[in-house]
Amino acid sequence: MVLEDVFTKETVIVDLESTEKDELFEEMVEALHSVYPEIDRAEAIFALNDRESKMSTGIMHSVAVPHAVVPSVKGLVGAIGISRKGIDYDSLDKAPVYIVFMILAGEGQTEKHVQILKSLAVVLQKPGFVEKLSSCSSAADVYNLIIETEHSA
Repeated sequence: MVLEDVFTKETVIVDLESTEKDELFEEMVEALHSVYPEIDRAEAIFALNDRESKMSTGIMHSVAVPHAVVPSVKGLVGAIGISRKGIDYDSLDKAPVYIVFMILAGEGQTEKHVQILKSLAVVLQKPGFVEKLSSCSSAADVYNLIIETEHSA
């Protein structure tokens, strides 16, 4: 199981304050930085925006998966955010985003990065998963739901 290697309860935000993509990146990178202080915040935000400029990572209705390679990251780290208000994300479907999975990979982590994105795609396709995730009220509930869903995939 790979998602539990990337996401932690400490990097889950169940009530995102952001309403715009730029604010979101700052809020979630800050959550990652608080657990992984070696992450260069400016470098991470630049890498995320650069990746986003190529194509929106608002991939499916209400879900975004911003991801980037960031040299100051060791291995792979991730954060999960849930918005109750919705985020103007410039998604492919133009709808607001409510669930965000942010993944930052260190250099040389391409294979593991792709593996994480594949595992996440499998979990997101599970019927009812996005709705259940939206209704979680604690970081532990979010984390446990993801791990349980990945184990049953």
